[in-house]
Amino acid sequence: MGNASRPFRRIAYFLCLLSVLLLTEGKKPVKPKCPAWCTCTKDNALCENARSIPRSVPPDVISLSFVRSAFTKIPEGSFLLTPSLQLLLFTSNTFDVISDDAFMGLPHLEYLFIENNNIKSISRNTFRGLKSLIHLDLRGNAFNCDCKLKWLVEWLGTTNATVEDIYCESPPEYKKRKINSLSSKEFDCIITEFEVYQSLPYQSLSVDTFSYMNDEHVVIAQPFTGKCIFLEWDHVEVMFRNYDNITGTSTVVCKPIVIESQLYVIVAQLFGGSHIYKRDIFANKFIKIQDIEILKIRKPNDIETFRIAEDWYFVVADSSKAGFTTVYKWNGNGFYSHQSLHAWYRDTDVEYLEISGKPHLILSSSSQRPVIYQWNKGTNEFVKRFDIQDMEDAYAVKHFKVKEDVYICLTRFIGDSKVMKWGGSAFLDLQRMPSRGSMVFQPLQINNYQYAILGSDYSFTQVYYWDAEKAKFVKFQELNVQAPRSFIHVSIDKQRDFLFASSFKGTTLIYKHEIVDLSA
Repeated sequence: MGNASRPFRRIAYFLCLLSVLLLTEGKKPVKPKCPAWCTCTKDNALCENARSIPRSVPPDVISLSFVRSAFTKIPEGSFLLTPSLQLLLFTSNTFDVISDDAFMGLPHLEYLFIENNNIKSISRNTFRGLKSLIHLDLRGNAFNCDCKLKWLVEWLGTTNATVEDIYCESPPEYKKRKINSLSSKEFDCIITEFEVYQSLPYQSLSVDTFSYMNDEHVVIAQPFTGKCIFLEWDHVEVMFRNYDNITGTSTVVCKPIVIESQLYVIVAQLFGGSHIYKRDIFANKFIKIQDIEILKIRKPNDIETFRIAEDWYFVVADSSKAGFTTVYKWNGNGFYSHQSLHAWYRDTDVEYLEISGKPHLILSSSSQRPVIYQWNKGTNEFVKRFDIQDMEDAYAVKHFKVKEDVYICLTRFIGDSKVMKWGGSAFLDLQRMPSRGSMVFQPLQINNYQYAILGSDYSFTQVYYWDAEKAKFVKFQELNVQAPRSFIHVSIDKQRDFLFASSFKGTTLIYKHEIVDLSA
């Protein structure tokens, strides 16, 4: 809006006020169609102390003014009976709400003055249908510049009408800011939340997702029934349903791995040994193809699958006093023992990650600090590098990345859990989270949102959200999950995102990840 247009706007404004004054200077009112609290002439109407928007204003008036009126809102379609209006003025009134389509049916309205009222916000479709609008005046209103006003900022950037400068009254960070100069980018109006979507009536330990035959699948380990439960998305019922099981005893982990389009499942059990199953697509069932050596894997607690170059591997963390955490390699027909990392350490968790482009494993143990191993290309084995300092009794370690930076979440059952960042030669403390009875601190990414979920056996599960500006996690939401053991993100058709939460003592819960636009 250039300075050259300002004299024109002022002239239009004073012409409006002049028309209001002329109404009181002896003009003979047209009374039959004029409300008691209004004064009408052939082309103009002035309403003072009106209790509502009048419906009996002459339909051919071209100027209508409201001064010191008592109504509290301008409802939808308030001026459908006055289609000839070219100028509409509201000044010194008490209304604070203008509804969507309040000015519907005014195709000829050119001048709209809404000043010195109690308006704090305006509905996004308030001005819909005003095709002839030339000048808009919203001065003197106490606007709350939150997400509900974002649309106005966007509208001001696209309208051809001249708009007088208007200012924010709240929130404090926007007080006295000129709304005309704000950018829609200044409004952070997209929020997310997790809502319970489905409940599965059984306890569970591990939960994993995998892609197979062009569909997403979920496998859940049930420790008390000894089953691996396989779920798929039912597009008709719009929910997850069970389609197959693997039955065993005291199952703690069901880990899927797809190699050259063939699905295998490593089933870790506390009793009866651990086994590997293959999905037979012709028989449409799982067939056991291999036992895992019981002398090394006595009390499995976690399994991690990974690929280095062209070779597939999995590693089993063994938590017994006499077992060995062992790496297994695929040889084309089955998996064979490739490397035993160490014995007698009672490992509770294993995590595969890449640091500076090199494969690493982090082993967590109930008897020592977490240990980091690095892959040696020469020997094709993992070599111990160092411990993570000051983190005794870390039950599990899980990693995530923000851009190129590597972070880890370390879980403690007693004491503070931690977030640490790779500093080039070691992991450095970044953040502590109070945790009592925690056995899982799982980072996960859903679309562009990075979360970390800290479970607890004694209180609510805490969901944290990564704040990019602060470069740390902030509290986001509480979930009511009984004794959670794992969390996993499942995406369906790139349109629906779910969070599976296992429960050792209650029901397994499925949350839907909702994205909410506060400006809508």
